[in-house]
Amino acid sequence: MTASDPIVTMIVPGRDIAAFASAAVESLRAQTEDRWQAVLVDDGSHDATASVFAAAVDADPRFRLISNDESRGLGAARNAALDTVDTPYVGFLDGDDELAPTALERLTGTLSATGSDLVAGAYVRSRFDGERYVSGRVQPWVAAATDPERLGTTIIDHPAASANIVAWSKVSRTEMWDRLRFPEGVAYEDQIVAQLLYTRARTFDVIPDAIVRWRVRADGTSITQGKGRLPVLRDYLSALRGGIRVLQEAGAAAAVTARLDLILAMDVPPLRDIATQHPDPEYGRTLDAFVSELQTLPQFADARPDPTITAGLSW
Repeated sequence: MTASDPIVTMIVPGRDIAAFASAAVESLRAQTEDRWQAVLVDDGSHDATASVFAAAVDADPRFRLISNDESRGLGAARNAALDTVDTPYVGFLDGDDELAPTALERLTGTLSATGSDLVAGAYVRSRFDGERYVSGRVQPWVAAATDPERLGTTIIDHPAASANIVAWSKVSRTEMWDRLRFPEGVAYEDQIVAQLLYTRARTFDVIPDAIVRWRVRADGTSITQGKGRLPVLRDYLSALRGGIRVLQEAGAAAAVTARLDLILAMDVPPLRDIATQHPDPEYGRTLDAFVSELQTLPQFADARPDPTITAGLSW
């Protein structure tokens, strides 16, 4: 490996995100750490996403393209790209989001210095203000997971890290993926994977830098904006259950309590609001069954949702 060889592969999946894909591509090209390569995955788009990705490949040899004739979902798209990774580090960026310019420098530089298996950074939401997308602040639960900087820690020593459950705020050593892939055919496929990364890592690092600008689409088409649909709710609750189960199996009792705190404070209340107005009573029954399951956990008695997590949230 020479000094100019890529050290990190970024996996960038997208479906029907032509309006945003150029910004994601340009955020990679603007990185202060230029030893990267990227696998762009067009997941069966019906718009010009494939053309945007193809133009990136033509303009910069650091990009490669995988094209699916039909959509297979985020999990399958990421898995296909993971099979091609040949660099020491790997990370993810959704095709409608953007990296901060110093993101890869900070993430790979931290892992190089510490020897940890995984590093996770903070992130901010980017919302449309009527004219453009504007980044907000780091939310309290994200800050609790990533601030202050902790190097060479574990999920036992830093249970609050379990709140950072997205795929795209992290870079890991590629060997972490030797026995790990994303679930396919479901939404919220990254939640269980994130907890597996935390529990399988010998050590991991967290840094307070806002690594990613997470776009909340103005048209409401992102997966996280679809929780009013019963199938999406079921996938969401299954992901929450699965993440808790991973932490339980790892003996990370404090992390289970931390997840319960956050789920009770942030996940359940808005879902309750949806349930009260939902035309299908099965929505409310599904949510009630999930809460009843939580109440059977030994850590439920210790769960005390932190009011600072929900105070002044910038939804």
